[in-house]
Amino acid sequence: MDIVLGLQWGDEGKGKFIDLISQNYDIVARFNGGANAGHSIERYGKRITLKSLPSGIFMKGVQNVIGTGMVLDPVNFKKEVLNLRSFDETIQVEKHVSISKKAHLVLPTHQLMDVFMEENSSYTAIGTTRNGIGQAYANKILRQNLRVGDILSPDFTDRIIHILERDYNQLLSYGQILPSLEKLCEDFFDAVEFLKRFEFIEAEIFLNNSLSEGKTMLAEGAQATLLDIDHGTYPYVTSSTTLAAGACSGLGISPKKVGEIYGVAKAYCTRVGNGIFPTEIFNDLGEEIRQKGNEFGSNTGRPRRIGWLDLPALKYAVMINGVTQLVLTKADVLSGFESVAVCTHYEIQNQQISVMHGLFIDDEVQPVLQWMKGWDEDISNYDDASSLPEQLKNYLSFLEKELKIPVSYLSTGPGREQIIKMD
Repeated sequence: MDIVLGLQWGDEGKGKFIDLISQNYDIVARFNGGANAGHSIERYGKRITLKSLPSGIFMKGVQNVIGTGMVLDPVNFKKEVLNLRSFDETIQVEKHVSISKKAHLVLPTHQLMDVFMEENSSYTAIGTTRNGIGQAYANKILRQNLRVGDILSPDFTDRIIHILERDYNQLLSYGQILPSLEKLCEDFFDAVEFLKRFEFIEAEIFLNNSLSEGKTMLAEGAQATLLDIDHGTYPYVTSSTTLAAGACSGLGISPKKVGEIYGVAKAYCTRVGNGIFPTEIFNDLGEEIRQKGNEFGSNTGRPRRIGWLDLPALKYAVMINGVTQLVLTKADVLSGFESVAVCTHYEIQNQQISVMHGLFIDDEVQPVLQWMKGWDEDISNYDDASSLPEQLKNYLSFLEKELKIPVSYLSTGPGREQIIKMD
């Protein structure tokens, strides 16, 4: 099993890379997160964003698995599948997507509670996508939730209605203005019927048997390392394990079966929502990069915060994931700048820190920037590593030396074919 995951705060371009290499695998399996993901893929000159569906869905012959570590919203999932059908009617989604029976459900009231907590001053607003993901994971940990396999139980309807009524009445007691409970239930149960068109599987058994039969598998992570619930920049993180280790727990695969670990990072940094961002650019240059790189949330449309590449954070991500190969994206966005910066260290209380840790406060952190000569050439049409501008080659060599792993792929533009395999 190989793994693909993000090394920054998300939006690194994982979907494009997985779409590219999925032809080399028999199975692509998502191991964490839910509809808060936004993996954008370019096809037929158009772009589509996958939220819960694995990014191998466009590759014929690839089986896609929604793993146990995920949380699945039937209503959003139905919309996503119908949107995919309208985008490409040739894809037989039901045939090529299987869902773990142990994946937890996201309920309508989870979304409503998410909105309430984001807007209520009594709680810390972290800038969630308001898809109810954290609420679903919280109820999973509290042992108060239901799973996909429960849909097949004869008392499923009664159990769900009990939870929805309980949560709904709690929100009413908070003074929330809510849609009717009848409408919430109607939409939810309609989506559950749609979900039954898909095969519910014992995912751990299926995946392990497939590996034993010699089949190849790619584990796909959502969000990114610095948003990990344990090792990210807490509390401004996601609600699941985003690390390579999370692929093992989220899919039920032994670490002994892990092969390559591909880490995807941008040539600069972005972040959506609140939280520490040591290299953030606040001047017009940041806005120029945002517009040039189309840095707006694929799930929410929110403008992303922009910053220079953060080596202390990247070293941390490479270390805790055991990354073997780096996939660098958005280098084309930096084309034309006279110089580009990389943060090599932080200065915190007169000490230099070369690897990020999670306990500092952002107003104490001063990034130490190293400026490098930029590259003027438009690299969007380049298809050979040897012909890249010397300044870009120097930039890549610098990263390889600092991170002690190879840059194996370089994305040169948003298109599916705009990526170079480095030799």
